[in-house]
Amino acid sequence: MASSPAARRQYRPVDGPRGDAGPSSRIPGGDPVLAARFAVPATPETFVRRQRLVDRLVDGPPTPLLLVTGPAGAGKTLLVADWVATERLPGPVAWLTVEHEDNAPGVFWAYLLEALRHHGVALPAGIGSPARAHEVDHSLLARLAAHLSVRDEPVVLVLDEFEQVSSAEVASGLHFLLGHAGPGLRLALLSRTEPLLPIHRYRVSGSVTEIRAADLAFRPDEASVLLHRHGLALSAGSVRALTERTGGWAAGLRLLALAAQGAADPAAYLAEFEAGQSTVADFLLAEVLDTQPVESQDFLLRTSVLDRIHPDLADALTGRPDGARTLSALSRANAFVEPVGHSWYRCHPLFSEILRIHLGARSPGLERELHRRAARWLAGAGQLTEALPHAAAAGDWEFAATQVVDQLAIGRLFTGRDAERLERLFATMAPDAQGPAAELVRAACDLTRYDVDKGAEHLRRAEALLAEHQGEDDSAALFTVAQLRVLAARLAGSADQARAAAEQAEQLQELVPQDLVAGHPELSTLRMNDLGSALLWEGSLGDASAALAAAARTPEGATTAGPRHEALARLALIELLHGRPGRSEARLRRAAAEAERAGLPPVSRTGVGQLVSATLAVDRDDLPTARAALDRAARSAAARYDPAVAAVLAIVRARILLADGRARAALDALDRVDQGRPPTAGPLPAWVTEGAAVVGSAAHLADGDPAAALAVLDQDGAGGPDCAIAAARAHLAAGDGPSARRALDAIPDRDGHGPAVTVRVLLARAQVAAALGDEAGARRLLTRALAVARSEQVVRPFREAGPWLRRLLRARPAPVDAHDWLPPDLLPGSQGPPGAAGGDDPVPDPPVEPLSDRETEVLEAAARLLSTEEIAAELFLSVNTVKTHLKSINRKLAVSGRSRAVRRARELRLI
Repeated sequence: MASSPAARRQYRPVDGPRGDAGPSSRIPGGDPVLAARFAVPATPETFVRRQRLVDRLVDGPPTPLLLVTGPAGAGKTLLVADWVATERLPGPVAWLTVEHEDNAPGVFWAYLLEALRHHGVALPAGIGSPARAHEVDHSLLARLAAHLSVRDEPVVLVLDEFEQVSSAEVASGLHFLLGHAGPGLRLALLSRTEPLLPIHRYRVSGSVTEIRAADLAFRPDEASVLLHRHGLALSAGSVRALTERTGGWAAGLRLLALAAQGAADPAAYLAEFEAGQSTVADFLLAEVLDTQPVESQDFLLRTSVLDRIHPDLADALTGRPDGARTLSALSRANAFVEPVGHSWYRCHPLFSEILRIHLGARSPGLERELHRRAARWLAGAGQLTEALPHAAAAGDWEFAATQVVDQLAIGRLFTGRDAERLERLFATMAPDAQGPAAELVRAACDLTRYDVDKGAEHLRRAEALLAEHQGEDDSAALFTVAQLRVLAARLAGSADQARAAAEQAEQLQELVPQDLVAGHPELSTLRMNDLGSALLWEGSLGDASAALAAAARTPEGATTAGPRHEALARLALIELLHGRPGRSEARLRRAAAEAERAGLPPVSRTGVGQLVSATLAVDRDDLPTARAALDRAARSAAARYDPAVAAVLAIVRARILLADGRARAALDALDRVDQGRPPTAGPLPAWVTEGAAVVGSAAHLADGDPAAALAVLDQDGAGGPDCAIAAARAHLAAGDGPSARRALDAIPDRDGHGPAVTVRVLLARAQVAAALGDEAGARRLLTRALAVARSEQVVRPFREAGPWLRRLLRARPAPVDAHDWLPPDLLPGSQGPPGAAGGDDPVPDPPVEPLSDRETEVLEAAARLLSTEEIAAELFLSVNTVKTHLKSINRKLAVSGRSRAVRRARELRLI
């Protein structure tokens, strides 16, 4: 912890022997020796000993030179004072606080000799003492070095506030002494500035240990200890925020802690303190700003509007050509300015904040002009994302918007690390900002918020303004209009408009500078992803795949990661719609890898990927994983604004509810399948209506209504393979085997559907064959279905097949002997699917009366979502007998309803 200059003068008494220095001692010129300069500063009770810094001082062999540099109040003095006071050093420690008068060589060396004597270092009389203030005999330094070089114990000599020394002669003498005293001397220099010694030589030879400003900065855990010692208990987040705002500056933290002690709400004070009206400001203005030359003060004030300072940018703000020299000098002086590489510098954040307040007080109105100059310089230097906040601060919105459009940077509002920051920036754009560029940026901001109507209105205004300026080079603006219209069409659910806009954008892209196009790969990625998404909603799966694949092929990078991730997830969905779960999973892995590689936060990832994960988990009969993925998808922004995501979300939720035996709830879930459809969009695409119809038909069958199951399929006009399978099962449940066969015969053998569809088709044909008495044909079809399903691990169709499959396997189990990937409860001899209860869960009360074997068979069939008619057909019972058994089951299990009976039976492990 550092202390203020006043606090540092509260010296403690020095223990141990004293030399000959006293009131009668004199230095060249006749002034008495000030013994207070030899006192080691005392550490306050609130001092925080930071072990990581102590370790830097004590670990490894001691180097001849220890250099501790940092700005005022960084904690240099107290760090070394604590070290010499608490560590068992092998020899004596001599401390000298340097003052400006020590630039006279004779004065400096006289004080150094007196400091050694004061701290008990015996010096032979033959060494002598300087006779004149402004010079020193070189032989004196040689005699001192020779004496120190033969000591058994090294002397640690600490020179505090060494920034006071600007004399090259004094620095040269120290360099000579250190080089010739050998192991008898270890020199510690504590300075705000870089000393004049040839530090580079010490670094090359490994003869220096350095602790710099960055090392001295407090870390959040250390700041927490400091605040606690001042009686302040803050949350970890509050400590991190305070540490970040102060830059870990030791004096700033201590001064704020002292001020907070007197506040009614210390935590609120530290979170909201006004930097310009605090003791911190007084310290920095007095100790840093006021100590600089007038030109440097003006430089610091003018450049305080910048987050990073480049010499040429500083020249643009000051109107002087001395930026490079001034920055270098301020950095060497540790005046809270530090280099960050490639000629750029950074001012300490809290100091910069105080300087801006001081700038406003000294020169009202100047800050706005400085921001305007900074915006133009940064934009001209290709630093657009840094230029825009300055343009906004200057109120120059038209310049900011024009730069975004002319530099083809409109895509940066939608993707990349700066997207959220830029969207927030332009959300505050003044309503009086005029011009086509301003309207285009407004349209982009509206579209990022999924407000299609407002976005379209601003696009129309931009086009009208551009039409009024015919003859000017508006190619970038016209291209931006087309680019944004692709997204607007996607959000409006219009694939035709998306196609037209994408085609226009491709043509206009040829008219803008190609180096700008190459620098913004996110434009084509966004455009093709938006087009592919619109085509997917239309149901043009082939064209959608082509567009999305083009988006996924664009170069990797921070600005393309988001749309590439989304495109890969939608490609995974299309593979799933084609019945290819293996390919879908591979696409999904690539999408996840893209997100991880780019560090996309979960909120920036598409809900489509989670929906694909949920669907794959259902197909593989992993319902817990499916539910978790579905919940994550439901929390995504896409669930509210993307019609495709909303539709798939409803279908997958209905499938999971149906798997849980909740047929009515599944039907209710399907009512939300068109919830996300834009008002201007056309009818639902075929893949949505067919998917919903298949699940709806199964739900009606599970509810014992095959007529309703068929009606759903007829009503939606569904005609895919899965719809034919659903129709066949409904016909079987109604006792119409021939119609079931005809429904399946209508499915072409070679229509390009994937293995998951093939499995479902083969199982349905096996079920029809079994129902029509062709058990040999049923077994052959089952064997083929198992072979196809094995590589894809498609389990759910076998679980949903019904009791006919179990009976077939009981008679001849050979088809499943080699398929240990199937869940055990599907294999011959099992007692049905595992129950919900398990582990340490409490065992439910047993049934009022045990179920009969026949009732167990009926309940097992009901659990497989078969209708009453289908159960009757499978078990060779009448429909009325099945209903009687169901009523008996409800009574014995003390429930009402088939779904509750199934859940209760699973809890009791009866099925």
